[in-house]
Amino acid sequence: MRLRARDWLALLRPGDVAVILTAAAGVGALGQHFWRGGEADRAEIRAAGRVFAQVSLDAERVIEVPGPLGITRIQVAPGRARVASDPGPRQYCVRQGWLSTAGAVAICAPNEVTLSLLARRPAYDSLGY
Repeated sequence: MRLRARDWLALLRPGDVAVILTAAAGVGALGQHFWRGGEADRAEIRAAGRVFAQVSLDAERVIEVPGPLGITRIQVAPGRARVASDPGPRQYCVRQGWLSTAGAVAICAPNEVTLSLLARRPAYDSLGY
């Protein structure tokens, strides 16, 4: 015998609904606490695998990074950073938009430029690409 959704709902009591809602709220709260990257406090810009600049995310600025295809422009604003323009053909790193959590990375592979956001406590041990 197969029960339909309506039959299952008839079996629920008010206490069951309270337990389900409490569990859902608990999972949401734990997810916010354990699975977020944290707030980034600085950005690291690499060109050709070497650190080009490490800047704080407390003031607005634009950084021009030379690469084999041309200039990649990194825009920094309080608490976030993005690749504003890149000479690469597909623009994947530009399309990522603003990065604001620690561990977020934008990779402009054709121009060999990467932008990564860092925090005092890193979100992961290493990144390979």
